[in-house]
Amino acid sequence: MDKVYETAPDAIFDVEDDATLMSGGFGLCGNPENLIRAVNDKGIEGLTVISNNCGTDEYGLGVLLQDLQIDKMVSSYVGENKNFEQQFLGGDLEVELNPQGTLAERIRAGGAGIPAFYTPTGYGTEVAEGKDVRWFDGKPCIMETALTADFAFVKAQRGDTHGNLVFNKTARNFNPLMAQAADVTIAEVEELVEPGELDPDEIHLPGIFTQRILEGEHYEKWIEQLTTRSDDE
Repeated sequence: MDKVYETAPDAIFDVEDDATLMSGGFGLCGNPENLIRAVNDKGIEGLTVISNNCGTDEYGLGVLLQDLQIDKMVSSYVGENKNFEQQFLGGDLEVELNPQGTLAERIRAGGAGIPAFYTPTGYGTEVAEGKDVRWFDGKPCIMETALTADFAFVKAQRGDTHGNLVFNKTARNFNPLMAQAADVTIAEVEELVEPGELDPDEIHLPGIFTQRILEGEHYEKWIEQLTTRSDDE
């Protein structure tokens, strides 16, 4: 089955307003840059975005915030984006904050078909408000529900035309989990190869979870914060 699309705009042809979108990456590492730009250029609005964070003011998912294309964020860490802060405080952005491990498990549960689970993380805090509480082995645990999405955008280092993916180091974070938790997974890769060119033992995500794939371009691989020292130190 040929899953290859020539460009990111071609691959997102059916992503429309008010869609729920998972976007892989951790900080600015492993971001599906081409797919995010395509959404920005298409002017899609009213998005619910599930992602560990929302990039920075001008990079990653931050470009969608700049143009007010996101209505709700389900995320864990948002400290690097001033636009995020301003829109949230101004009432223009709905935010559902999760402990990072809980966010990952909610996505994993969604991909595994598990509707909910209990965790002690967040008990006694605002995270637990309105949630069912049960005790296990003497510990209070709150119920967290699974997360799924209409689309998942993921970024891999290499992939083949069947959709098998290999991620590069830290980029193997939320990307594989999200690919399993969406109705349609669209993967962009730095290098697209023919079937059989990837070592089966090195494949991180089987192609069964990938519906569309494209070879990306113009990767910038941003650095969130760069600290250097002078030559005389």
